Amino acid sequence: MKNYEFWLVVGSQDLYGEEVLKTVAVRAAEMAEKLSKALPYPLVYKVTAMSNGQITRVIKEANYDDNCAGIITWCHTFSPSKMWINGLALLQKPWCHFATQYNKEIPNEEIDMDFMNLNQAAHGDREHGFLGARLRAPRKIIAGHWEKEDVQKRIGDWMKAAVGAAVSREMKVMRFGDNMREVAVTEGDKVEVQTKLGWQVNTWAVGDLVKEMNAVTEAEIDALMEVYKAGYDIATENVEAIRYQAREEIAMKKMLDREGCRAFSNTFQDLYGMEQLPGLASQHLMAQGYGYGGEGDWKVSAMTAIMKAMGENGNGASAFMEDYTYHLAEGQEYSLGAHMLEVCPSVAGTRPRIETHHLGIGMNEKDPARLVFEGREGDAIVVSLVDMGGRLRLICQDIHCVKPIMPMPNLPVARVMWQAKPSLTTGVECWITAGGAHHTVLSYDVTAGQMKDWANMLGIEFVHITKDTTVESLEKELFYNDIAWKLKRM
Repeated sequence: MKNYEFWLVVGSQDLYGEEVLKTVAVRAAEMAEKLSKALPYPLVYKVTAMSNGQITRVIKEANYDDNCAGIITWCHTFSPSKMWINGLALLQKPWCHFATQYNKEIPNEEIDMDFMNLNQAAHGDREHGFLGARLRAPRKIIAGHWEKEDVQKRIGDWMKAAVGAAVSREMKVMRFGDNMREVAVTEGDKVEVQTKLGWQVNTWAVGDLVKEMNAVTEAEIDALMEVYKAGYDIATENVEAIRYQAREEIAMKKMLDREGCRAFSNTFQDLYGMEQLPGLASQHLMAQGYGYGGEGDWKVSAMTAIMKAMGENGNGASAFMEDYTYHLAEGQEYSLGAHMLEVCPSVAGTRPRIETHHLGIGMNEKDPARLVFEGREGDAIVVSLVDMGGRLRLICQDIHCVKPIMPMPNLPVARVMWQAKPSLTTGVECWITAGGAHHTVLSYDVTAGQMKDWANMLGIEFVHITKDTTVESLEKELFYNDIAWKLKRM
């Protein structure tokens, strides 16, 4: 991860005299310093802008500074917004308009016209807000006093979404082979995705991976085996299967790092020259922050990497997931999420076990090693990015994960069980109505609000299925969305 930071650009004008402007600069620097201690990324005070030229220069600098993940603007005094037009028209980074003020309360004895001239955020931010609306510019508006914890939390959440946008714009996905044959939803327009989201999605031959695997040394495998032993319980006597997964992981990581890729996909239908589908190998790479998608699903692979980057400490509890089967008993309705092998241990509720079992699907010559665990309890979301033909749609559903209600001793894979919102059956109807895929990213760290911010930053459609969603309301939303997005393309 880069050392991301955010820039504070404060609006004013030269009408008030040097002393006022000095006070504004001192306060802005103080606020940035104190906020940086409470926020997930540093907030750097850049300038008190008083002219078109100043604003345009700082925005150009932000656009071309790879460490700057976004700008936060605030108007301490009145800042005539015509001088912001040229700069904001060029802005390519996420923008948060922070409607705040330095003082928390009106000082009864001190307030006079000098105080009023200095502290004009109440109408300065309205002038600034009009221009944002007039430009139809994507922005996040957060109002409240800068020292309040809930306000700081909202800014921090927005920052993480902005980092997700920055990671997206530099995303490279390595595809080993193609998609699973005849599957529709894992397809997509890679040119459109690169244009909108920045993703570079390309294919590498499985033979290249096999060649890299053959070059891995026993010493490299020994070292990774020690890492496995430290993090997981070994619950198999088939050590050679684990060592083979280590060989696969080392080879894939070398290729990913060499090409600058943060995500990868493969398919069980194209393992020529390999003995096992990567299971433990893919899981442990995800635990390190790489994204993964099964059956060649490069969209969910990239989204997994992005949502991990948006999570806690830049590698949160987000995992490639698939709705596998339902429990439809009256009053006990749950989804069971899993995959053949590849669910990230970041969502585990207990210490994962390395096991080996037969995998009857695909080109496996030998039994693949994989991590087996139950997911933890807690609120979460599942997210799916789909290509609707002409636009991308991000679908997000609120869920509540539970401890699996039965042990399922013969199920040899990692699994997560959850209650979908608003209910299992209505949730399924809504998900299918919206065109959601069977592959998702499940996240305990990232919120629906952050995913909405991320979608807005990148200019794609966002659909949120909540406890209050009905099929009828969703159908209307999708109908109006369809009209609106068609009009946007005209």
